[in-house]
Amino acid sequence: MSPEASERALGVGALLLCRAEPDVAEPVAHLLREGMLLAPAGSGWSVLVPEGKPWLHGEEPVDRVLTGWATALAVGSGRPVLALWWDTDRCGYTLAAGFRRTVGYEWLANGTPVGEDEAMRTFAARLGLDPVLDMQSLEALTRPDTQADARARMLGLLAVLTRTGLALPPGLAPGEPADRLRETAWVQRDLRKVEWAGWRDAVRAEFEVVESGPLGPWVRGPRARALAAAQVAAGVPLAAWAVRRRSGGWAVAAAVLLVQGALGLAYDRMRARH
Repeated sequence: MSPEASERALGVGALLLCRAEPDVAEPVAHLLREGMLLAPAGSGWSVLVPEGKPWLHGEEPVDRVLTGWATALAVGSGRPVLALWWDTDRCGYTLAAGFRRTVGYEWLANGTPVGEDEAMRTFAARLGLDPVLDMQSLEALTRPDTQADARARMLGLLAVLTRTGLALPPGLAPGEPADRLRETAWVQRDLRKVEWAGWRDAVRAEFEVVESGPLGPWVRGPRARALAAAQVAAGVPLAAWAVRRRSGGWAVAAAVLLVQGALGLAYDRMRARH
């Protein structure tokens, strides 16, 4: 790496803020297949600090890498994920929320806004921010201000989010290089280290995410067993009726019910053993 590239690399940093407790964020973070340091970040928030710097070794810059991670976390957890990134020339954020299109905003190093105002309105709506008071603070970040550089803009953004319960651990702040963020994260209380442990653990983690979500009671437990048993009970007579009537369509429907019911019972029994 050239001296110029090395100097630029020192100014790159990134944080992932998940609007979920660490217990919810951790299983999904394993699926990123990247080393991460996970810590609580206030009421209902978690912060993920990347251990590696893939933007230095691949073709994608830091903002694209973070957008991919945020999207994966948001889809897997069902919670909004905010990616904060910066380098020597600019900084910005990307908000991912489920399968919806990501939204983001950027500032140049001197604080000049280069994003679209609509992005801020979408940002506020998806995070459930106050459409009047919070929106006024966000709109101020989109107007020229010779006294505010890129770091000040990011800190202003985080100040708005403190009203939702966000409280970043001391030392984890925009503008810090990736190495310093990692060192700071290591000394935080309740720190969790997220590592890739293979596809078996990843699949198990994905099951845990689903089970801990809104569909959890229908995937495992008494409700899930009752639903699976009902599917089998409905599938058996339907299959017999379809055979008598020689109806291929109803036979397929019966087969689907039987297979789903059988798999549901088998899955619940398998998970109960672990």
